[in-house]
Amino acid sequence: MTEEDNFRNLCNLTTRLLGLPDNSLSLKSRKQYLQIARSIAAVITRQEHGTHRKIIGKVLNRDRSLIYHYEKNHKGNYATWEIYRETFNKVYTAYKNLSDSKETFLEGSALKRYLLKNGVKEQFDPQVLIEVKSGEATCLIKTSYFDFSNQLNNIKLALNKHHYSIQII
Repeated sequence: MTEEDNFRNLCNLTTRLLGLPDNSLSLKSRKQYLQIARSIAAVITRQEHGTHRKIIGKVLNRDRSLIYHYEKNHKGNYATWEIYRETFNKVYTAYKNLSDSKETFLEGSALKRYLLKNGVKEQFDPQVLIEVKSGEATCLIKTSYFDFSNQLNNIKLALNKHHYSIQII
């Protein structure tokens, strides 16, 4: 998955856990419960994945400088603000439980076989290479410009229960 996809999934998890409407974290509202949820999602993704602040800002419909603010104030908020601390613990625990339940691959050949068995197709005359990583395994999927988005969707569907990252070469 891309960093943006990972962060969007974390935002969806946060909104579901806190009972917020879908995509409410990107609204311009400054209500406290939305501010807390945004801050928590941003801090978790920065701590766990090192997601770039521009990507977080884009998804939250905010400037990247706000992410610096969230990171700077996290320690103090967690130590002194009970609502923030309880909400952070709830979201972080659910995120770690979900994250720990996902599988990875040990060998690139096993990853490639799994992808080809589950709907991903390769081109003999490739124009684009998609590098897929899962755990210690890495494989390249060869595709064309025209079929690129279809294969990307097929990879995402095949690996939805696995830890993975995608890079276009």
